[in-house]
Amino acid sequence: MTSLLWLIPLALMLGALGLFAFFWSMRTGQYDDLQGAAARILIDDDKPIVDDDEEAPGADGAPGADPSGKSDRR
Repeated sequence: MTSLLWLIPLALMLGALGLFAFFWSMRTGQYDDLQGAAARILIDDDKPIVDDDEEAPGADGAPGADPSGKSDRR
């Protein structure tokens, strides 16, 4: 029975906290543009990241690097 003395006020405080968070999100405009966020995920504007200063692999003369693409290892 003493656990109810802790659980009921705790449940009321958590409910009030959730209600406060909901009203805060409404006031700050979190729900203003629901359709824009849904469409924004579909826009494919990803471009491959290419470094212009990067040379071809093996062109720096590193040991074991063969510019022809063939390997000495068997």
